[in-house]
Amino acid sequence: MGKGPFSFRRTSGRRRLKKTVETPSSSTLAGGSSPSNNNNSLIGSGASGKTKKKTGGARLWMRFDRLGISELVECDKSAIIRRAAIPARDLRILGPVFSHSSSILAREKAMVVNLEFIKAIVTAEEVLLLDPLCQEVLPFVDQLRQQLPYKSQPVPHGTVEDQDSEMHVSTGRQWLPVPESAEGLQSELPFEFQVLEIALEVVCTYLDSNVADLERDAYPVLDELARNVSTKNLEQVRSLKSNLTRLLARVQKARDEIEHLLDDNEDMAQLYLTRKWIQNQQPEALLGSAASNSFTNIAPHLPRYNSSRSALTSNCMDDNDVEDLEMLLEAYFMQLDGTRNKILSVREYIDDTEDYVNIQLDNQRNELIQLQLTLTIASFAIAVETLIAGTFGMNIPCPVV
Repeated sequence: MGKGPFSFRRTSGRRRLKKTVETPSSSTLAGGSSPSNNNNSLIGSGASGKTKKKTGGARLWMRFDRLGISELVECDKSAIIRRAAIPARDLRILGPVFSHSSSILAREKAMVVNLEFIKAIVTAEEVLLLDPLCQEVLPFVDQLRQQLPYKSQPVPHGTVEDQDSEMHVSTGRQWLPVPESAEGLQSELPFEFQVLEIALEVVCTYLDSNVADLERDAYPVLDELARNVSTKNLEQVRSLKSNLTRLLARVQKARDEIEHLLDDNEDMAQLYLTRKWIQNQQPEALLGSAASNSFTNIAPHLPRYNSSRSALTSNCMDDNDVEDLEMLLEAYFMQLDGTRNKILSVREYIDDTEDYVNIQLDNQRNELIQLQLTLTIASFAIAVETLIAGTFGMNIPCPVV
């Protein structure tokens, strides 16, 4: 259809209405709202939308300090990177892509821990735990709340004997205990190793419980399969074997990661965050503040402080001393190795059961073959007799008779 006069008039009316709306009147310009204000409001709403879009990537973290004080915070990746001084690629390790994997990475000021469901960033002063409200992470949170306040509890300033037995050195941000001898320094683990020990303990306990559940479910199913080979029992054994393979891979990853750290002393030395933090402080300010705060009230005990300072410099500042961490990792390496041996024993039992089932099936197959051979011989004998009887039963003319 062509355009008529009515359609032309309607279009022109729309154009006139559009022009009248776009043209600002003098009262509007003299009044409050102007086009520039409208544009500014639009820009502001767009900016708020952008900020909401940026904060949408924030995730829930739980922060623990040395004294066991915890708080829930929501931080995005950039805030975590600035706070912990780690590269951005380390946050990918803590993501869902690398779930049920194990890795312990040492950085300049932090330690990235990814052990099964525990995903944390540990520094010399605090630990940042990702997704602390998950059901699997709650035991680790409870252990942190129970153990950190007792292990990092400050010494009360009550008597002179207590202050004499353990002196405090100011590092500019907080007070660190300085025991008298090397034995006192080695008896207490640094904060980062306390957190690592709790994480390894929780993960090893979780894996042990999974292996115990697997053993409890495996042996009755395998015994039932040995007694009765059926489709249902075979399906249960198949699912059991797949669960065993996945659990063995998880235990093997954690074991290999600890073994990798034990084989490299440099990596273990990089995990001493408290020692590196003390080394980064200014030695003059450290000793000067210690002298001004400790010698004022305890002047008669100068030789004992010298022994404390020598113990501090000889043990805390030795980069090659990784004995504490090595003993810690060896203990949990042996525990994971025992868990792995339990899984391997269950797998061997499954293999033995499969061999037994295969022997039973081979025996039944041989019996069927023997039965088939007997039936073949019997059918052949019957066929020969049938041939003879049929031959004599035929109407063949005999010339002799």
